[in-house]
Amino acid sequence: MTISRDDMARVADEYVLGLLDDDESRRVETESHQNENLRDAIATSRERFLPLDLSVEEVLPSTSLWQRIDADLRGTQEQREAPARLAPSNDNRVHVWKRTAVVSLAASLLLTAGLGWSLMRNVDPVVIAILLNDAGEPQAIVEDFSNEQASIRLLADFTVPEGKTMQVWTLPNREMGPVSLGLLNEHRSAKLATPSLPKPQDKQLYEITLEQAGGSPTGRPTGPILVKGLAKIPL
Repeated sequence: MTISRDDMARVADEYVLGLLDDDESRRVETESHQNENLRDAIATSRERFLPLDLSVEEVLPSTSLWQRIDADLRGTQEQREAPARLAPSNDNRVHVWKRTAVVSLAASLLLTAGLGWSLMRNVDPVVIAILLNDAGEPQAIVEDFSNEQASIRLLADFTVPEGKTMQVWTLPNREMGPVSLGLLNEHRSAKLATPSLPKPQDKQLYEITLEQAGGSPTGRPTGPILVKGLAKIPL
C-alpha cells in the first residue's frame, strides 16, 4: 500500500477515527514505519481530534438496539420475499447486505450521538496543562474549557491505596487559593463538572493530590502532590 501525499491527510484522519477496516489499518501501520510524512500526518490528526475524543464517552450498542435493527431488516426482507425466492440458492447477497446494513446503521447511530454531544459544547479548550511527576515525566493532561467543565486524561497508571482517592485542583489566583475540580474515583481519565471559576489563564497551576476517600475534608489540598503543571493557551 502506497499512500500519495495528496491522500495522506485523509487516510490519517480515517485511521485515527477508526473508519478503516482491519486490513487497511494494518497497511497504514506498516507503511507508517517507513514513511515519516505519514507518521507526522497521523500525529497531527490525533492532536486535532483529541478534544473530540475527550468530549465523547464510549457507548456500546445495547442488545435491544441490535434486536430492533435486526427486526427492521427482517421486515424489509419479508416485503421483498417474492423476488427473494427467485434468487439462486447460493446467492448470499441478501446476507451481505444485511450484515453491512447492520454495521453501517449502528456506526451511524453511535457517530451521530457522539458528534451531537460534541457540537452542543465548545470543544476548544481555553488552556491545556501537562502534569508532570517529580522526575519531570508527563503523567496527565488537563483541558479546561472555562464552561464549568474540564477533561483530564491520565498518561500513566497511578497506585492509589485503599481508602484514598485522587483529587484534581487548580489555582485561579492567589486570592481564591486552590479550588477542587473534582475527584478521580476510578483512577482513570474523566470529564469533570467543575465549579464556576474565572477564565483560565496562561501559566495557571493544575495538580493532582492524594486525598482521603471522598476528597479533602478542608476544601484545600491536604495530601501529597502526585503531579502538577502550568497551563498554556493553545495556539
